Amino acid sequence: MSSTYGEKIKISVFGESHGGGIGVVIDGLPAGEAIDFDAVLAQMARRAPGRDKTATPRKESDLPRVLSGMLGDVLTGAPLCAVIENTNTRSQDYGDLLAKPRPGHSDYTAYIKYHGANDIRGSGHFSGRITAPLVFAGAVCRQLLERRGIQIAAHIQSVGSIHDKPFDPVAVPSALIKRLSASSFALIDESAEGPVRAEIEAARLAQDSVGGMIECAVTGLPAGVGEPMFDGLEGAIAKAVFGVPAVKGIEFGAGFALAAMRGSRANDAFCYQNGHVVTETNHCGGILGGIANGMPLIFRCAVKPTPSISQPQKTVDLQTGENTVLTIHGRHDPCIVPRAVPVIEAVTALAIINEL
Repeated sequence: MSSTYGEKIKISVFGESHGGGIGVVIDGLPAGEAIDFDAVLAQMARRAPGRDKTATPRKESDLPRVLSGMLGDVLTGAPLCAVIENTNTRSQDYGDLLAKPRPGHSDYTAYIKYHGANDIRGSGHFSGRITAPLVFAGAVCRQLLERRGIQIAAHIQSVGSIHDKPFDPVAVPSALIKRLSASSFALIDESAEGPVRAEIEAARLAQDSVGGMIECAVTGLPAGVGEPMFDGLEGAIAKAVFGVPAVKGIEFGAGFALAAMRGSRANDAFCYQNGHVVTETNHCGGILGGIANGMPLIFRCAVKPTPSISQPQKTVDLQTGENTVLTIHGRHDPCIVPRAVPVIEAVTALAIINEL
């Protein structure tokens, strides 16, 4: 199982949902950089469970304990290692899942690949809990990026049939980025919060779940960043984003809508603005030929509904070889989209810092 990402700044994620703890080792960070640990904790809190009705009631403090790589608040240049303890587990809720895989989950494929030896408790290494170390790593890296003029923010673009206002693809204000990247329920149009929460609550009351879309923006990325052709900027970001459980699709700029356009509309016209080359539109999402063009980098990713729902579902019994019905117990998110927003920001930071 490969749980590493990056070449220049490499992360290695370890642990399982109901094990003693989870964590990450980050190699390649520059020595002498100060880290605002309160800012790191603020990002961890945005993702942490048990703090909102739209999330799982499993409550974890998610306080990372740094074992190496930082002296005081300054990076030493050694591998930065952080551990997050698991303190609120109920492994008995997962007793049947090794033999009766959840529809829509990795239970069956992991059972086949690892010959039934995988830790099924809380989904083990396939759990969304593993995204907590990703947020820690991303929170550290985004501070280094911000000092170099690069900002990252994402928001809930949609949940079910409810949509937020999209980013302006040509100009994303710094004030908006700061507000979204500090929010635990990130929306551009804050009046959409009530309808979004109502959509999630309706799914929860129906013993069901609901998915959605997350839109992410990166500003300040200089033109010329990216290594085509197989290591282009889209591919680097997509690889990191697809490491987040439940992500099933990604598009950059106008994305799939480009397929219905003519070139005369899809092409982003170049012009000079204050001595810099810019584009009048941004259908390409800030990337051409796998290389940043200096405009805001915009992408969206699709997050599927949480597979663990309370309704009875058809499955199989891998021990008896018979068809059966599974009723899932335990504590699960009716919608993971709000908590996934800081995770998408984090893995984007990991991708961008490696490209620099």
